[in-house]
Amino acid sequence: MSDGPPAEVARPVDVTHPNDASADDVGAPGDWLFGPDAPPAKKKRKTLAHEAVYLDALPSASMYERSFMHRDVVTHAVFAPSHDFFVTASRDGHIKFWKKRNQGVEFVKHFRAHSSEIVGLCVSADGSACATIGEDKTCKVFDVVNFDMVMMLKLKFKPSACEFVYKRGDAVQAIAIGDDKGVIRVYDALSSSVEPVKTLENLHRSAITALRYNAAKQCVISAEEKGMLEYWSSRPEDEFAALTSSNNTGVDFKYKLDTDLFALAKGKTTAYTIEVSADGEKFSTTGEDRHVRIFRWKNGKLIKDIDETLAYAEDIQRSGNEKYALEDIDFGRRLAVEREMSTSLEKWAWPNALFDESGNFLIYATHLGIKVVNLVTNRCPRIIGKVENTERFTRLALFQGVPQKDKRARGSGKDVKVAEKDPTIVACAFNKVRMYIFSSREPEEGDDVATGRDVFNEKPRAEEMLASSSLPSARSGLATSAVIHTTLGDIHVDFFTNECPKTCENFSTHARNGYYDGIVFHRVIKNFMIQTGDPLGDGTGGHSIWGGEFEDEIVRDLKHDRPFTVSMANAGPNTNGSQFFITTVATPWLDGKHTVFGRVTRGSDVVKAIECAKCDKGDRPLETISMLSITLKYN
Repeated sequence: MSDGPPAEVARPVDVTHPNDASADDVGAPGDWLFGPDAPPAKKKRKTLAHEAVYLDALPSASMYERSFMHRDVVTHAVFAPSHDFFVTASRDGHIKFWKKRNQGVEFVKHFRAHSSEIVGLCVSADGSACATIGEDKTCKVFDVVNFDMVMMLKLKFKPSACEFVYKRGDAVQAIAIGDDKGVIRVYDALSSSVEPVKTLENLHRSAITALRYNAAKQCVISAEEKGMLEYWSSRPEDEFAALTSSNNTGVDFKYKLDTDLFALAKGKTTAYTIEVSADGEKFSTTGEDRHVRIFRWKNGKLIKDIDETLAYAEDIQRSGNEKYALEDIDFGRRLAVEREMSTSLEKWAWPNALFDESGNFLIYATHLGIKVVNLVTNRCPRIIGKVENTERFTRLALFQGVPQKDKRARGSGKDVKVAEKDPTIVACAFNKVRMYIFSSREPEEGDDVATGRDVFNEKPRAEEMLASSSLPSARSGLATSAVIHTTLGDIHVDFFTNECPKTCENFSTHARNGYYDGIVFHRVIKNFMIQTGDPLGDGTGGHSIWGGEFEDEIVRDLKHDRPFTVSMANAGPNTNGSQFFITTVATPWLDGKHTVFGRVTRGSDVVKAIECAKCDKGDRPLETISMLSITLKYN
């Protein structure tokens, strides 16, 4: 049943015969047998030998074991091989180094690397160097082993991606930095010179979105905003030239037309991340169209295209598959987060798709959690963190193997146990100030926010403390007014908190918790009203802050006697949940049936603009109109 006020008034199949006898083959069974052909032999399903062994080398816990704080939203996470360090970066320009221990990680050092947002974070193939680029047009290079900044480079352009492009033993520790014009400059990371070693001006025609070094093949894969992918040599003696079979670089194609490197451009999408397998034979891309693509490096051919679009997620939810389906309310909430992420997540914080050390598994974050996909069998044997329904994980960094002993920790009592394998994923999450650690251990019994699973290693910011102290009424849950930020503009609403305290508390708490963020206006009727508040987006979902429905608060003096009245949608008496509507004309027939709890004070033009949107036969706008967020005000 749809909540809300009442309105005023067979696909062909190609059959292949198993018989392959020609007309000249006298006596062939196909010439003299009558009746249906025998069914074709079933194809053997592909299997991966020792799959369980490979899976044992990956995290398996259903919940994250620990989380640690930054002062702002965490956007990047990388792992430095050989030295066993994780590096994380946050939106405020800060980075943190974390040492992998026998169990878990240990904080090592904190740098304020940039005065503005970090747009790129990379580590060298040998794990000895780390670099960041920021919107402040600087590049900082750090010595991972000694936790020290060794070089700062002031750039004359706006950087968009960075990557170390050298192997262990090279004379030049080269770092490539792409800009927003499509130019890639290669610098010596240990030189004080501000002049690049090489400038690649003709490789791309639009902003560089991703760079990834293929250490096994000594080449670089780069992506641009228009979707083009390019290979180029990382060897200075090759002058960083583009790769083809004619210059003996190990690839099998002479012309780019022989490859699928145009696939993203054809799909009018962009690669925001590139990851390479350990053997260099495969690489993955993720981008704004929510497809995970896997290419074979040698010939540039697309070998897998995994659909992770919202439409596919909805299809899977409707299928009822126990492994992938969620409770409707939970799914609706996660879908709302996905929609918000599509519009507000920065491209440099977009989820990546990592290969495990064997190259047989691909690991990436979705609305369900972190998927572990078997590339041989095309199955998903494991989803990590599915039960963590308040975090939408994004960037991942993976450690596999046995942590190294820290020579400087000898005699300190650290890492005295015999080292064992401890596969670990460090994950960022959308709009979260924490980095999350997944291992093969579940949180200890009783671990929660109060007892230690979520470690409070940072003090609240001064402005947060001031905000909390200046909003004493927020604890009661009763806001006196709100600003609903929509995709078409802001709508200001005053609440009737004295007359409808329970309804106002329900709305305010939902808004403060982000429940309404990203939810669409699913029902719009001209000369009547606009309706929203359903996380499912179809008029059938939503619940109150108490978990179910709650009673009406109908007040005689609060009527639908004017336009821009804010009222609760319901499916009958005392069935209020989260959906509400705003009238665009007087609707007196609704009096006594719906709880009036607010009036629009500003932004009536935005309400009218939503009302005038073109809709389908089900009164749903053809172009998505949604609430981005809600700002509450307390007087």
